[in-house]
Amino acid sequence: MIRLHVPQPLSSDAAVMPTLDQSRYLTQVMRLKIGDSLLVFNGHDGEWRCVIAEVLKKGVVLKAEEQVRAQSTGPDVELLISVVKKSALEFAVEKATELGVRRIRLIVTHRTQTQHVRMDRLDAIAIEAAEQTGRVDAPMIDEPVKLAELLDGWEAGRRLMFCDETGGVPAGPALQVAGEAPWAVLIGPEGGFSPEERDRLRALPFTTAVSLGPRILRADTAAIAALTLWQAAVGDWDR
Repeated sequence: MIRLHVPQPLSSDAAVMPTLDQSRYLTQVMRLKIGDSLLVFNGHDGEWRCVIAEVLKKGVVLKAEEQVRAQSTGPDVELLISVVKKSALEFAVEKATELGVRRIRLIVTHRTQTQHVRMDRLDAIAIEAAEQTGRVDAPMIDEPVKLAELLDGWEAGRRLMFCDETGGVPAGPALQVAGEAPWAVLIGPEGGFSPEERDRLRALPFTTAVSLGPRILRADTAAIAALTLWQAAVGDWDR
């Protein structure tokens, strides 16, 4: 069944107004008509079965009929990724959403190349991935922030998986030893972390430096590999 993310509150008999683009998708691409059903979620009120109640010139009106799933969130893992080239960053956001991350933080490191980031585009990619993968939430995506500032205000109790291309403990055993906890996975820029950044990261008590194998991976590939290892070790894949 078609799934759609909307910003409006969802409750029994609530009227929901998709965007014009979403309305066109429903009526012109998927050929839905009045009375046809679809699933709708907003990240707060669970997933609802809605029907198309009206088809107007400026869009459709949906009516929420029943909640089919209560609100839930995925595993408490965040992706911290350096701002990289547009295509690689968009790919990483899409796949991180599919892999269940709760939040994506964009970071600026010493070797990050200045890039213009369209946050609206990244949000749209994450929402579409959430619609396709059955999530009832979409990850929050934060504006770029300097790595040093992020570390200065680090959340107490959250562990950091530092993917270090110069080497570290194999990711699987390191995560299994650390066990379940709120986590973040840190992926650097194309040029890697500077020596100063690497030294600081390794010295932090909440950091686990890991290796992703003998090959140097692109940032988007590294993000997928690291999140896959995290999911396999301490995530929600066995639930």
